[in-house]
Amino acid sequence: MLNLAGKRAIVTGGASGIGRETALKLARWGAIVFSGDIDADGNAKTVELSKPLDGNIVAINLDITNEDSILSFAKTIGNSQDLEGEAIDIIVNVAGWDKIQPFLDATPDFMNKVLDINLKGPINIIRYFLPEMVERNSGKIINISSDAGRVGSMGETIYAGAKGGMIAFTKSLARETARHKINVNCVCPGPTNTPLLMAQPESMREKLAKAVPFKRIGEPEEIADAVLFFASDMSNYITGQVLSVSGGLTTVSYTHLTLPTKA
Repeated sequence: MLNLAGKRAIVTGGASGIGRETALKLARWGAIVFSGDIDADGNAKTVELSKPLDGNIVAINLDITNEDSILSFAKTIGNSQDLEGEAIDIIVNVAGWDKIQPFLDATPDFMNKVLDINLKGPINIIRYFLPEMVERNSGKIINISSDAGRVGSMGETIYAGAKGGMIAFTKSLARETARHKINVNCVCPGPTNTPLLMAQPESMREKLAKAVPFKRIGEPEEIADAVLFFASDMSNYITGQVLSVSGGLTTVSYTHLTLPTKA
């Protein structure tokens, strides 16, 4: 059933793009959403957008690469009147970051940043909140990976490795937590109209759109629809699965795309 009334959800990266649309979507269907992001202004905007929908979104500062920030985030949630002593029901790891460049241009600092945000951060979020789900024998975890993690992506080698790791982590965690009736699934967006993609050269965005069988870039709300399905009771017998939302991009080869040249 598509009814999340009374459910308590965490959404990381809720200040923009897929994270914002996911927070709004879950709130629209009744969930109390705790939106975590380092962008305070963007997070506040997400809260404002939820008001006409009668949604309940609480914006909280969160840096998923910093353990102290995660602990502060969890403490703020625990002290929230909206939680009313209950545990989190839904975790959605959306926060991500990348910069398109050749692998040999990647510095150690860049590689660590990509891995911290796209792999280690989501794992640490889950590690903190999972014990409550295990204790209650109930919970939904949805990780946003990427089709880059399924088929690779030129210019995103470190990012693709991190996202591939998130897919393997999702499948393994699903096996461990199935005995506790916790569903762990993964959504893999293709090229999507987010700030990350819009920061790329227009020529690259046009090539990506042409490579998609539907001949267009995806919209954040289309990814959020997949998250909503996995967060709802309609997915109660589904775990350890990876769903591509890419307009069919992973059914074709797009290795002809080239990296942008330096100015």
